[in-house]
Amino acid sequence: MNDINDETRDQLEQDIHEGEAAPEGDENAVVDALIAERDQWKDRALRAVADAENTKRRAETQQNDARAYAIQRFAKDLLGVADTLERGLAAAPKDAEGPTAAMVTGLELTQKSLLSAFEANGLTRVDPAPGDAFDPHLHQAMMEQPSDTVPGGAVIQTLQPGYALFGRTVRAAMVVVAAKGSGAATGGAYADPNTTGGNFDAKA
Repeated sequence: MNDINDETRDQLEQDIHEGEAAPEGDENAVVDALIAERDQWKDRALRAVADAENTKRRAETQQNDARAYAIQRFAKDLLGVADTLERGLAAAPKDAEGPTAAMVTGLELTQKSLLSAFEANGLTRVDPAPGDAFDPHLHQAMMEQPSDTVPGGAVIQTLQPGYALFGRTVRAAMVVVAAKGSGAATGGAYADPNTTGGNFDAKA
């Protein structure tokens, strides 16, 4: 047992002496190699974190897209109901009394409830006011008319409101657009003198 211990002790002493006798250049090379390896693993870790974040964002985007596509057709079907309610309210007498007034109130409450359900599920109403800038992504120009109050290229009137689902146009709002040279002729889609008239196509 003592011989084995002596042999082990001699080997350890030899290793220590060899380490002490190692050239300084070799020690620096080892340190440089360790630093390089550390930096390499650090870079890999940062890349892995970035990849994980990108994967998370892609998954969220795909989930939102899937949700939007899943209810888009159903939402389009409900737009007919909203249009019917709106036409009914537009035709209802303004000075109704008795049962007729109660019916009109019921229609108004139904419309309000339906629009609230739309908004709660990401379906928002697009109803530009007169003077609002024409947005080809949300509006569809049905005709042009000269206007004394609205600048060229701006909305004069909304013929039918549109709807957008999570920022995607489900149905463009049908609008009347002020012709070039109308109003103060500032801003709008025709502010550029090289811009020509004609109908817009929001589906492009």
